[in-house]
Amino acid sequence: MFTGIIEDLGIITDLKQENTNLHITVKSNITSELKIDQSVAHNGVCLTVVNIDNDYYTVTAIKETLDKTNLNSLEINDKVNLERAMKLGDRLDGHIVQGHVDQTGICTNVKEENGSWVFSFEYDASLNNLTIEKGSITVNGTSLTVVNSGKNTFNVAIIPYTYQHTNFNTFKKGTVVNLEFDVLGKYVTKLTNLN
Repeated sequence: MFTGIIEDLGIITDLKQENTNLHITVKSNITSELKIDQSVAHNGVCLTVVNIDNDYYTVTAIKETLDKTNLNSLEINDKVNLERAMKLGDRLDGHIVQGHVDQTGICTNVKEENGSWVFSFEYDASLNNLTIEKGSITVNGTSLTVVNSGKNTFNVAIIPYTYQHTNFNTFKKGTVVNLEFDVLGKYVTKLTNLN
């Protein structure tokens, strides 16, 4: 379980394909606090730490994960948003995030507005995911509030701190992002479609 509050920007230092698995090595400021078998969200994808070496750690993404997320397009030196699993009893500063990406979306516009930014996204509505005005959405693991919710589109407004401390500052038109829709909304959608 995560909150969508990004702790660090990790740098991809190595990518190794092994059969259909991808081993991803990351350099991070939080590596010294990690342990083997710990869950860490990478651009919102929950992955297990399998190796630690000084400031570097490695996680493995399986084919299912690579098929449904943007991790299959990672390159050396890419920045990834990182968050460790929530501790029981901590404040829930973002919203309930599972680390299970529902689908990818595409950034369709980035607009600077006097010190803040508005990002527009589009996604495949045939997968039955939805956003609601002022509801929660996770984009590359970052907990955000939806503005201008449409059938298969939404916007988010980013403050300078979020822009500087996440990989949102690398987004441009056409950037593929991981989307995790609000878990409560997913249950309501499922229940209302049971007819």
